[in-house]
Amino acid sequence: MTLRPAGEQDVPALTAMFAEPDVVAWWGAETAETVSEHLRAHPSWVIVVAGEVVGWLHFHEERTPQYPSVAFDIALDARGRGHGYGREALRLAIAHFASRGHHRFTIDPAAENERAIRAYRDVGFRPVGVLRAYERAPDGSWRDGLLMDLLAADLNGPGSPR
Repeated sequence: MTLRPAGEQDVPALTAMFAEPDVVAWWGAETAETVSEHLRAHPSWVIVVAGEVVGWLHFHEERTPQYPSVAFDIALDARGRGHGYGREALRLAIAHFASRGHHRFTIDPAAENERAIRAYRDVGFRPVGVLRAYERAPDGSWRDGLLMDLLAADLNGPGSPR
């Protein structure tokens, strides 16, 4: 499993991923146009296994000296789920940004997304609190988010400081 910068060549694979029912349930549907726009506007990586794109990892790097931190979003297609690729991708990304001086990381899954929450806990993220009516669900209703954070010293798994 590797991470590499996402680019226009990844739009078809990411569009297909964002059309899968298990992804749409959490993200809503994305078109090739919206995926392409997002890739141009926001840095992100694709998760690659055996030469195939199986996921996407978006990051927002806060560079203000008083608040050095990174927020993540991640999605995996059906081929990428259940193998630990999401956990591995997050660990690699955290190690990368920790080497650049960041010590704090956040992720904010839907509060009812138990599978994602379990995976993030395995990496070392801890619940901070519930963000009420945080995001609009694909059906138009509001749902809560769970803010989770991790300090670099809390990273669990291969390559962690423990």
